[in-house]
Amino acid sequence: MATDDVLQRIASTIAAQRHVDPVQSYVATLFAKGKDAIIKKIGEEATEAVMAAKDGDKIRLTAELADLWFHCLVLLECMGLGPDDLLAELERREGTSGLAEKAARG
Repeated sequence: MATDDVLQRIASTIAAQRHVDPVQSYVATLFAKGKDAIIKKIGEEATEAVMAAKDGDKIRLTAELADLWFHCLVLLECMGLGPDDLLAELERREGTSGLAEKAARG
């Protein structure tokens, strides 16, 4: 099972849940609250992932990163993007020095 397949399936589920009654769908509640709430949730999940990493808790880190990735997929959907856009950017950067890539961004 390829990672991009899993990301695509989750993104499809997110897109399908976007307009469902928020009482019945966590994803719909995020969209109902708006982009700022989705962004705030990403910040919360990123902080929880950092804390798990600092604690050296690999199981919690994996769970928190999964939460972070999920909420990033929600934000991508909110912005009219999807996993393919992110994977294309990663592929574009593949083989490029991180320092060179950072310098190219200015």
